[in-house]
Amino acid sequence: MTPRLDAISIITADLAASLAFYRRLGLDIPAGAESAPHVEVTLPGGQRVLWDTEEVILSFDPSWERPAGGERLGLAFACDSPAEVDALYAELTDAGFTGHLKPWDAVWGQRYAVVLDPDGSGVSLFASASAAAK
Repeated sequence: MTPRLDAISIITADLAASLAFYRRLGLDIPAGAESAPHVEVTLPGGQRVLWDTEEVILSFDPSWERPAGGERLGLAFACDSPAEVDALYAELTDAGFTGHLKPWDAVWGQRYAVVLDPDGSGVSLFASASAAAK
Protein backbone atom coordinates (compact mmCIF):
# COMPACT_ATOMS: atom_id res chain seq x y z
CA MET A 1 0.00 0.00 0.00
CA THR A 2 1.21 3.50 -0.79
CA PRO A 3 0.43 6.17 1.79
CA ARG A 4 -1.58 9.12 0.51
CA LEU A 5 -2.04 12.58 1.90
CA ASP A 6 -5.46 12.59 3.55
CA ALA A 7 -5.56 15.62 5.82
CA ILE A 8 -3.88 18.83 6.83
CA SER A 9 -4.11 19.59 10.52
CA ILE A 10 -4.16 23.07 12.03
CA ILE A 11 -3.41 23.44 15.74
CA THR A 12 -4.96 26.67 16.93
CA ALA A 13 -4.94 28.81 20.05
CA ASP A 14 -8.31 30.38 19.10
CA LEU A 15 -10.62 27.98 17.27
CA ALA A 16 -13.40 30.52 16.60
CA ALA A 17 -10.96 33.03 15.07
CA SER A 18 -9.28 30.36 12.95
CA LEU A 19 -12.59 29.02 11.62
CA ALA A 20 -13.81 32.56 10.82
CA PHE A 21 -10.61 33.23 8.86
CA TYR A 22 -10.82 30.03 6.81
CA ARG A 23 -14.56 30.53 6.15
CA ARG A 24 -13.62 33.82 4.48
CA LEU A 25 -11.35 31.77 2.20
CA GLY A 26 -14.28 29.63 1.09
CA LEU A 27 -13.98 26.54 3.29
CA ASP A 28 -17.44 25.17 4.08
CA ILE A 29 -17.17 24.97 7.86
CA PRO A 30 -20.47 24.14 9.57
CA ALA A 31 -22.13 26.78 11.71
CA GLY A 32 -21.60 26.13 15.41
CA ALA A 33 -18.33 24.27 14.87
CA GLU A 34 -16.64 26.78 17.19
CA SER A 35 -18.05 24.93 20.19
CA ALA A 36 -16.22 21.69 19.35
CA PRO A 37 -12.58 21.05 20.31
CA HIS A 38 -11.97 19.25 16.98
CA VAL A 39 -13.36 20.24 13.57
CA GLU A 40 -13.04 18.50 10.20
CA VAL A 41 -13.96 19.70 6.71
CA THR A 42 -13.75 17.53 3.60
CA LEU A 43 -12.54 19.37 0.52
CA PRO A 44 -13.94 18.71 -2.99
CA GLY A 45 -10.97 16.43 -3.85
CA GLY A 46 -11.56 14.31 -0.75
CA GLN A 47 -8.72 15.61 1.42
CA ARG A 48 -9.62 17.01 4.80
CA VAL A 49 -8.64 20.04 6.82
CA LEU A 50 -8.65 19.43 10.56
CA TRP A 51 -8.57 21.91 13.43
CA ASP A 52 -7.64 21.07 17.00
CA THR A 53 -7.25 23.39 19.92
CA GLU A 54 -3.92 23.45 21.71
CA GLU A 55 -5.71 21.93 24.71
CA VAL A 56 -6.77 18.90 22.67
CA ILE A 57 -3.20 18.30 21.51
CA LEU A 58 -1.89 18.65 25.07
CA SER A 59 -4.49 16.10 26.26
CA PHE A 60 -2.75 13.29 24.36
CA ASP A 61 0.75 14.80 23.97
CA PRO A 62 1.62 16.56 27.24
CA SER A 63 5.11 17.39 25.93
CA TRP A 64 3.74 19.39 22.95
CA GLU A 65 4.86 23.01 22.89
CA ARG A 66 3.59 25.89 20.79
CA PRO A 67 6.07 26.51 17.96
CA ALA A 68 8.18 29.62 18.37
CA GLY A 69 10.02 31.64 15.79
CA GLY A 70 8.26 30.29 12.72
CA GLU A 71 5.02 29.30 11.10
CA ARG A 72 2.93 26.31 12.09
CA LEU A 73 2.11 25.55 8.45
CA GLY A 74 1.74 27.23 5.11
CA LEU A 75 -1.35 27.03 2.92
CA ALA A 76 -1.93 28.51 -0.52
CA PHE A 77 -5.29 29.40 -2.04
CA ALA A 78 -5.67 29.73 -5.81
CA CYS A 79 -7.74 32.65 -7.01
CA ASP A 80 -9.34 33.06 -10.44
CA SER A 81 -7.60 36.32 -11.30
CA PRO A 82 -5.05 38.85 -10.09
CA ALA A 83 -7.95 41.17 -9.24
CA GLU A 84 -9.38 38.46 -6.96
CA VAL A 85 -6.04 38.22 -5.14
CA ASP A 86 -6.15 41.98 -4.53
CA ALA A 87 -9.80 41.95 -3.46
CA LEU A 88 -9.42 38.98 -1.12
CA TYR A 89 -6.30 40.47 0.47
CA ALA A 90 -8.20 43.72 1.04
CA GLU A 91 -11.25 41.89 2.43
CA LEU A 92 -9.15 39.94 4.92
CA THR A 93 -7.02 42.87 6.07
CA ASP A 94 -10.10 45.13 6.28
CA ALA A 95 -11.64 42.46 8.54
CA GLY A 96 -8.66 42.82 10.90
CA PHE A 97 -6.44 39.96 9.79
CA THR A 98 -2.75 40.78 9.45
CA GLY A 99 -1.36 41.31 6.00
CA HIS A 100 2.16 39.94 5.70
CA LEU A 101 3.00 40.63 2.04
CA LYS A 102 0.80 43.00 0.04
CA PRO A 103 -0.19 41.78 -3.44
CA TRP A 104 2.62 41.95 -5.98
CA ASP A 105 3.44 40.62 -9.41
CA ALA A 106 5.89 37.81 -8.69
CA VAL A 107 8.72 37.00 -11.08
CA TRP A 108 7.35 33.45 -11.45
CA GLY A 109 4.24 34.75 -13.26
CA GLN A 110 1.68 35.02 -10.49
CA ARG A 111 -0.10 37.77 -8.59
CA TYR A 112 0.79 36.84 -5.03
CA ALA A 113 0.01 37.98 -1.48
CA VAL A 114 0.32 36.57 2.02
CA VAL A 115 -2.05 37.08 4.96
CA LEU A 116 -1.47 35.67 8.43
CA ASP A 117 -4.14 33.47 9.96
CA PRO A 118 -5.07 34.08 13.62
CA ASP A 119 -2.20 31.84 14.78
CA GLY A 120 0.39 33.66 12.67
CA SER A 121 0.69 31.10 9.88
CA GLY A 122 1.21 32.49 6.41
CA VAL A 123 -1.63 31.90 3.95
CA SER A 124 -0.73 32.63 0.35
CA LEU A 125 -3.23 33.98 -2.15
CA PHE A 126 -2.24 33.64 -5.79
CA ALA A 127 -3.45 33.70 -9.37
CA SER A 128 -1.77 33.31 -12.71
CA ALA A 129 -0.74 36.72 -13.98
CA SER A 130 -1.97 35.59 -17.41
CA ALA A 131 -5.49 35.28 -15.93
CA ALA A 132 -5.68 39.08 -16.14
CA ALA A 133 -5.57 38.87 -19.93
CA LYS A 134 -8.62 36.58 -20.13
